[in-house]
Amino acid sequence: MTLKLDRSKAELSADEISALREMRTRCARRILLATTLASSGHPGGSLSALDMLLVTYGLINHDPSDPRFAGRDRVVVSMGHISPGVYSTLAEYGYFTEDDFLSGFRRTGSCFPGHVECIVPGVEWDTGNLGQGISAAVGMALAFKMRKMDNRVICLMGDGEHQKGQVVEAIRFAHKYKLDNLTVLVDRNYLQICGNTEDIMPQSLRGLYAALGWDVTYLDDGHDCNSIFQSLRDSYANTSGVPRVILAKTVMGKGISFMENLAKYHGSPLKPEQLAEALNELGVENDLEHWQARRQEKVCTDFSMIPPGNYPDIKPGDPILYDAQTMTDNRSGYGNALQSLSEANNIAGQAPKVVGVSCDLEGSVKMGGFRKHCPEGYCEAGIQEHHAAGMSGAISREGLATFFSTFGAFAVSEAYNQNRLSDFNHTNLKIVATHVGLDVGEDGPTHQCIDYLGLMKNYFRFSVFMPADPNQTDRITRYIATEPGNHFVGMGRSKTPVITDEQGQVFYGTDYVFKPGKADWLRRGEDVTLITYGALVPAVIGAREILKEQGISAGVLNMASLLPLDEESLAEAASSGPILTVEDHHMDTGLGASAAMSLMDKGIHTRMKRLGVSRYGSSGKPAELYAEQGLDAQSIAAAARELLDRA
Repeated sequence: MTLKLDRSKAELSADEISALREMRTRCARRILLATTLASSGHPGGSLSALDMLLVTYGLINHDPSDPRFAGRDRVVVSMGHISPGVYSTLAEYGYFTEDDFLSGFRRTGSCFPGHVECIVPGVEWDTGNLGQGISAAVGMALAFKMRKMDNRVICLMGDGEHQKGQVVEAIRFAHKYKLDNLTVLVDRNYLQICGNTEDIMPQSLRGLYAALGWDVTYLDDGHDCNSIFQSLRDSYANTSGVPRVILAKTVMGKGISFMENLAKYHGSPLKPEQLAEALNELGVENDLEHWQARRQEKVCTDFSMIPPGNYPDIKPGDPILYDAQTMTDNRSGYGNALQSLSEANNIAGQAPKVVGVSCDLEGSVKMGGFRKHCPEGYCEAGIQEHHAAGMSGAISREGLATFFSTFGAFAVSEAYNQNRLSDFNHTNLKIVATHVGLDVGEDGPTHQCIDYLGLMKNYFRFSVFMPADPNQTDRITRYIATEPGNHFVGMGRSKTPVITDEQGQVFYGTDYVFKPGKADWLRRGEDVTLITYGALVPAVIGAREILKEQGISAGVLNMASLLPLDEESLAEAASSGPILTVEDHHMDTGLGASAAMSLMDKGIHTRMKRLGVSRYGSSGKPAELYAEQGLDAQSIAAAARELLDRA
C-alpha cells in the first residue's frame, strides 16, 4: 500500500494510526521471515526502528515509481544492518514486491544484500561501517543548500554508533553550516551487540547534540507514531539555521515478547520454532516452508538501481602555460587550475558547479584563489578528515564537481575507509592530495605518504594520476573536473622544473590533451627504458643524461596515469630491452609491482628492476632523502647500468 501523511495536520487520524499499525504487523512478519530464511541478519534493531521507518516514508517527498526523481527527499540509513526493516518498509511503500525481498535477501547475486545498498530501489547510500551515514547525510544537505534546493535529508542512526568519533565531526560541521534541512533520527534502544550501551561506552546523546548547538527533541516512546509524525513534521518547517535531532527511546525486538530488550537479537535470527511462536504473537500465517521453497529458485536480479547520473556540465576553461624557465610546485599548478575552473563555471549570484573541501590546509593545498573567487563554494571542514572525506563523496553525488584536498597521509592513508565507501557508492569525487612521498621532506616519515597507489589499487572505481610538472597538473585537473567518476591526483611538496623535450621546448604545452591510460615518451632510447612519474621525473631525466654520457641510450616513459595503466607502452618498452621503474612510493606496492604483474599476465619476458622507497624515510631535505634511498640521478643511472650488466 501507499500511505501519504499530511504534514499540515496537527496529528495523525485514527485511520492513519490504524493503517500504520497494520503496516507494522506486515513488516515485522517480513523482518522475522527474512532473517530466519537467511539464517543471519539483524531482526532486533529492525523491529525497534520500524515505527520510525514507516512514519518517515509516509511523510517524505518520494515516488516509488520513480525512485531517483530530482525532487525527492533523502533518507540515509546509517545503521545499515537494519536492512530487513528498511527493505520491509520499502516493499510496503511499493518500491518492489515482498516476493523480491523475501526470496532474495542475503542470497548470492540478489539485489537485497545484508547491509543497505543503493542497488535497492529507495536506498540512497551504501552504509557499511557504523558512523558513516551522518557524514553522507550532511554532504547531501549541504549540496542542497549550495544549489538552493528545498529537498530535505533524514538520517536514521543507532545509539551505539555515536561512539564513533566521526559522528561528532559531522555534528559540528552541520551546526557550522546551518543545515536546518537535516534531521537526525536516533533509535535509542540502549542495546548493541555486546550488551547495554551504557556499560560498553556510556554517553549522553542529548547532551552531545545540545552542546554542539543542535535542536534536540526527546521522545519517551519511539513507537508512538503520532509523536514521531509530529516531530518530523516540525522538522520540515525548520528554517532556524539549526539542524535537528530526534532521540526516540525504543525497545529492541519490539512487538515480540521473548525478543524485547535482549541484546542477543541485535544480530541473531530466530530459529524456525521461535519464528512460529513470534508469528503466532503477530497473529499472522506461518508460511516459512513456502518461502524456503521459493529461495531454491533462481534469485531475482531483475532490477539493480544505480546512482543518479546528474554530473554537471563543467567547462574546462583555458589551460595555463608555464614556460620552460618556470620553477614552481605542482600544488600551485593545481590551485591555479582550480581557480580557473571556478571562474569558468561558478557564476556570481548562481549556485556553484565546482566546490572545494579542505581540512585546515587551504594555503598548503593552494585553494586560496578558489575560495577568494567563490567563497560560497568552499567548505572548511577543520581537522576532521574522516568526516570531510565521507561528506565530499556524498556532495559529489548531488550534481556538484567536488574537490577534496589535503595532505596525502590524511586524504589516502587516514581516510581509506571513507574513500572505500565513496567507491561503493559510485560517487564523482576528486581527491587531490598534496605532500605525498619522500618529497614531503622535513615533516618526516609520519607525513611522507608512500602508500597512495598501493591503497588506491584496492578500489575498483578510482583512477590515479600523478602529474610530472605544473603544466601536466593543470591539464589533469581540468580533465577530472569535466569527467564523472572517482579520481585521485597526487603530487609532492617541492618546486619542480617544467618538463621539456630534447630541444628545450615545453613538453606539456597548451595543445597537450591528457588521456587516462596513456603514458608519454619524454625521451626515446634503445638500450633501457626508465619508467617513472611525478616528483622523480626530473631525476630520471638527469639519470638518462648521465647514461648518455656513458654511451647508453635510455628511454624515459612518464606514466602519469597509474590507474588505468598504459599497458601498451609498457609492452613496447619491454620489447626493446630492460625496464627500470623509479618511484617515490613503497617499492612493493607501486608502479613497479603494477608493471611486473602486467608483463607477467601478458607473458612478456624482460629484465626488470624496481626502485622505490624501501624503508621509512627520515626528516630532511627531499634531495637528501632521495639519495639516501637510491632515488637520485646518480643512483638511478647506476641501477640502470647494473641492469644492463646482467644481460
